[in-house]
Amino acid sequence: MKKAYIVSTGTELLLGTTMDTNSVFISEKLFENGIRVVAKSIVGDNEESIRRAFKLGLESADVVISSGGLGPTLDDLTKTIACEVMNATMELVQEEVHRLEDFFARRKRKMPEINLKQAMFPPEAVILRNDLGTAPGMYLSKNDKIIILLPGPPREMKPMFINEALPVLIKECGSECRRAHMRTIKVLGPGESQVDEMLSEIIDDPKGCSLALLAKDGEVHVKVTAEGADEASSQVILDELSARITSKLGDGVFGYDEDTLVSVVANLLMERGKKVAVAESCTGGLLSKMITDLAGSSHYFWGAVISYSNEAKNLYLNVQNATIEKFGAVSSETAREMAMGIRNRTGVDYGIGITGIAGPEGGSETKPVGLVYIALADATDCIVKEMRFVGGRDGIRMLSARTALDILRRRILSKG
Repeated sequence: MKKAYIVSTGTELLLGTTMDTNSVFISEKLFENGIRVVAKSIVGDNEESIRRAFKLGLESADVVISSGGLGPTLDDLTKTIACEVMNATMELVQEEVHRLEDFFARRKRKMPEINLKQAMFPPEAVILRNDLGTAPGMYLSKNDKIIILLPGPPREMKPMFINEALPVLIKECGSECRRAHMRTIKVLGPGESQVDEMLSEIIDDPKGCSLALLAKDGEVHVKVTAEGADEASSQVILDELSARITSKLGDGVFGYDEDTLVSVVANLLMERGKKVAVAESCTGGLLSKMITDLAGSSHYFWGAVISYSNEAKNLYLNVQNATIEKFGAVSSETAREMAMGIRNRTGVDYGIGITGIAGPEGGSETKPVGLVYIALADATDCIVKEMRFVGGRDGIRMLSARTALDILRRRILSKG
């Protein structure tokens, strides 16, 4: 399997003003095509830093792919340094000069002479076309090493990599590009350490695969990579191991790969012809937003009551004043009446009620910040879950909304 090293250039990446999304995109596409990324470097617009990154990349891998630093200005150093470390001499390519002149002419602007720098390439290089900017890329293969240069702006980099660079790379790699397969198994309920414990037997003996756990927004993603002798055998290995993992984690698994919790719940509701309505207090409409962010949600989502005050709970959800006075607005009893109230008022199949203390203030010794009650009412019953979340206000609200969706998911599945 070919190995790749990624270099992301640009001082703005080090200052934190710009996220390095390019290397993530490149890594994903390389893996899909059987090329493994062994390391990455992020460097500023500094000659020595860029040179050191390229040299390290060429020592560590077969392919070095960089993004950024292909512009015409003095701090755009990437191409010059890449050619230097590959012992390649650049010369002016007239076809690229004409392309640049045409680019500026179509915009009724005079081309600055400094842009001629972007038309300089080694004779042995493959020039990667850029239809969205002035900076072409470069594919240079020499002495069993490959350097690929891509522009920094993602809107220019992505199509160039997919349409120009990747086909050349795959063709050159040939049979060395063993196609690995990857699957992300998404889990909600158990935490990362608990998932690790549940999968300890598999992690100790992954049968030729690799496993990685990633905690993300209250979920745990189990990333499984299978690499067989060919594409078909990789798929078989992946399917077998995924089945073992799913068996261990049970109904904590809510989806795979591109699935989201909202999309999974939406599909379940639509498949069964059911509708849900929501009564939110501490989440302040966040659950409703998550549901309606998905196109077509009107098919299964009636709507919501954001009952932040006690008066709203009483007026719109029929939560009894006596209930609030005796047990408090944050209580299992109030959550139950919220869920039943929204369901009775709307006539839907499922009613959800959420009440809690998101903080940072409002907590007490008996009812601390992070205490949330989530109720789900249907035609047969009303269940209430008491949750104790940890984190800031936004995190507690997000976890509350996600947990409500997961309770609904599990309830629908339990009904067959």
